[in-house]
Amino acid sequence: MNFDLSILGTASALPAMNRYPSAQVLDVRGRLFLIDCGEGAQMQMRRMSIPYARIDNICISHIHGDHLFGLFGLLSTMSMLGRTAHLNIFAPAAFSKVLKFYLSMFGEGSGFEIEHHVLAMKSPEKVWESKSVEMLAFPLDHRIETYGFIIREKMPAFNVHKEYISRYGLTLAEIAALKRGEDVVRPAGEDTGPSLANGFRHFSGTSEPLVIPNSEAAYIPYRPRSYAYCSDTAPFPELHEWVRGVTLLYHESTFPDALSDMAVKTHHSTARQAAECARDAGVSRLVIGHYSSRFSDTRIFLKEASSVFPDTILAAEGLKISVPLEKWPFSK
Repeated sequence: MNFDLSILGTASALPAMNRYPSAQVLDVRGRLFLIDCGEGAQMQMRRMSIPYARIDNICISHIHGDHLFGLFGLLSTMSMLGRTAHLNIFAPAAFSKVLKFYLSMFGEGSGFEIEHHVLAMKSPEKVWESKSVEMLAFPLDHRIETYGFIIREKMPAFNVHKEYISRYGLTLAEIAALKRGEDVVRPAGEDTGPSLANGFRHFSGTSEPLVIPNSEAAYIPYRPRSYAYCSDTAPFPELHEWVRGVTLLYHESTFPDALSDMAVKTHHSTARQAAECARDAGVSRLVIGHYSSRFSDTRIFLKEASSVFPDTILAAEGLKISVPLEKWPFSK
């Protein structure tokens, strides 16, 4: 069950040598999510062998060109390739005019439906789900209406320890209850175990019910993995709570500390502020990107972020980050 992030672009608004504007693809168990679609995104997908046809959900954080200008080309290519599958686009209300223009000018003959899911929440809300994966959106603090996204695996059903099944002679109904995360409670005096060799059975023989705790009899087979995307945004108090505990956090780091006044002016974050968010949220790993074109060497961003949050990764074009599945029993 893979959980892989592919970085297509790391640049901010102005062009920079060897960088593409913001775009990423998250592959969760074979389902692809395109997150932002800056200029050249489809070319980068070609280079990284990411199939266009498997993208069913596109997330557009806001209507700035460096997060959007690659979309027309991608939609056109999908149409030329004969796509028929429904396509979801999650974006602010302002995107409706963009989509209307595309369809009026270039949508003739397109064989697939594009559904715009309007983002308008004030705190994290679920906007999409499948049987095993769900996606939430939440507002960010930028110059225009902007949203972040959390894509995560749902909590799996509990597994039941085999020794508890045999020790207590658990029924199918009791096993099902434990799988749902519930305790098993047998009334006082009720049968507490399987048949013995001589045909007799155990009974509690007390006035107290028998409780078989879920915490002892069952276990989560693996830790659900999660990814949060935060670009573009100035720091704000709620953000670290909204992304608390995610496995992998992407947070923009447009400027280093030396240009913190510019970050304030443009409603962006510094590398240090991105790391502070990761630290306060207790995430496992941080990825930073959306670098200002003033800097050809991105090591300054890594130095500042890692001084606050050591497990920081520099986003780079073509980088693929795989989040391994951690199975039970878990390491501390």
